[in-house]
Amino acid sequence: MKPPNTAQTAIDLLVLTILSRRGPLHGYGIANAIQELSAEALKVEEGSLYPALHRMEEEGWISAEWQITANKRRARLYTIASAGLRQLQSERERWNDFRTGVTRVLRLA
Repeated sequence: MKPPNTAQTAIDLLVLTILSRRGPLHGYGIANAIQELSAEALKVEEGSLYPALHRMEEEGWISAEWQITANKRRARLYTIASAGLRQLQSERERWNDFRTGVTRVLRLA
């Protein structure tokens, strides 16, 4: 079994979790939520976030729609899809397996 790409698993897990709990957000809002909720420990750069959002949209996990914000700017709002909710559960399981493995190595090394 191929081990998961932990960086990809982490960003997928974070984005899907944020969208499932907060509803539609634009990329900047997703990045801010991750940074704020992590107490500034995590910062998702645009170069990582937007390719991940496009990939997740292609996978059917999220949908995106252009809208006008309160600031009168066009922004692409992302919403989690039902397939994304299923994927979120899968990503949680993968992350827990990864976390368990790391913890085990740290404990037994």
